[in-house]
Amino acid sequence: MQTSFTPAQLADPRTAHSESILRKCVHCGFCTATCPTYVELGNELDSPRGRIYLIKDMLENGRAADRETVIHIDRCLSCLSCMTTCPSGVNYMHLIDHARAHIEKTYRRPLLDRVTRAALARILPYPARFRAALKLARLGRPLKPLLSAMPGLKPVAAMLELAPRDVPAAQKPQAARPGKPRGRVALLSGCAQSVLDPGINAATARLLSRLGIEIVPASGEGCCGALVHHMGREEEALAFARRNIDAWTRVIEDGGLDAIIITASGCGTTVKDYGHMLRLDPDYAEKARRISALAKDITEYLASFDLPEPVITPGLTIAYHSACSMQHGQKITREPKMLLSRAGFVVKEPREGHLCCGSAGNYNILQPDIARRLRDRKVRNIEATGASVVATGNIGCITQIATGTRLPIVHTVELLDWAYGGPKPAGLPEPQQASEPAAAAE
Repeated sequence: MQTSFTPAQLADPRTAHSESILRKCVHCGFCTATCPTYVELGNELDSPRGRIYLIKDMLENGRAADRETVIHIDRCLSCLSCMTTCPSGVNYMHLIDHARAHIEKTYRRPLLDRVTRAALARILPYPARFRAALKLARLGRPLKPLLSAMPGLKPVAAMLELAPRDVPAAQKPQAARPGKPRGRVALLSGCAQSVLDPGINAATARLLSRLGIEIVPASGEGCCGALVHHMGREEEALAFARRNIDAWTRVIEDGGLDAIIITASGCGTTVKDYGHMLRLDPDYAEKARRISALAKDITEYLASFDLPEPVITPGLTIAYHSACSMQHGQKITREPKMLLSRAGFVVKEPREGHLCCGSAGNYNILQPDIARRLRDRKVRNIEATGASVVATGNIGCITQIATGTRLPIVHTVELLDWAYGGPKPAGLPEPQQASEPAAAAE
């Protein structure tokens, strides 16, 4: 794509980086076929190619974002399916991130939109606040039908629909310290996942401990920053990133780390991008690169080990939903399915597995109508597999899909923990075979 940025504009390293991304786009349109919003809406401006034109026009002319541009940028899920498809290597993720930051700085949103986004930024990244908000949601749930009929309050209705009826008790993962550890890792506690399903990290800690992995606490770490990052709140996202980097750096200096284990793939994509996000910060650029290099999804880390035979043969048929942040953001596609198969599960992949379920961080709150269409499409494909359980590696997908199906949906690591000696996840059907060691899948 030909660009015409001025030398003065290109003196800004952020603009220069976006210009280099724009120049790689060759208008081929391959991205349109795999973009969930284009597939659903059929509007060129709701495709990656269309949004690239809007972003180019906005940045190149140095103008504030307008309503038309904001509408179509807001509809982007940041699922990154377009990056998997693109033959030219266009880094759409960094381009859309820049566009969102520009919108946040130059565009004044309607009052209710501003209030909603501010509330999300002030609540979701903070576990104690989020837990309190979920308990309050019980009182507002009867108002959901009324709120759904009011366009400006649809995000509030979406929050009430997504809020679980029972909030799990807070818990910290308990990991025994192995005598001769095979590895030393930190485990991201995060924010929303620690409230919605603390059992995920608990299962991770149990499984890693049985494998002889020492889990070291990193005092001060928390939200990865993804939730505010995708709303264009750049400085808030960088503050979260710096806090985590400081916490993990202290652990590294105190004895080293083999990996930083992340069990929410949306967080993993962001932490792996810390090196880029803080590349212009002289105090954090090198530390951020080191942290990004250490970040590993739990399945990515487990796949590097020669695991023992499973304790049981579950024999359950699993529909594996590959979260967008897993398959497109981190390019992890083989490892989760391989681990589940070797643990004795029958793994099936739904049709249109490349399309987003509509969760996408807080997208299912801010864009509830599109998110619901994508959820229903995803659920139809999952249920068509005939599987009795759904597995995935992202808490957002778990929460989103669970609102559209009666099938139990659990994190991949909970199934692995069960197969290798841990407790059976709640709500699962009984195993179809007797408990005996499973043969490893080829």
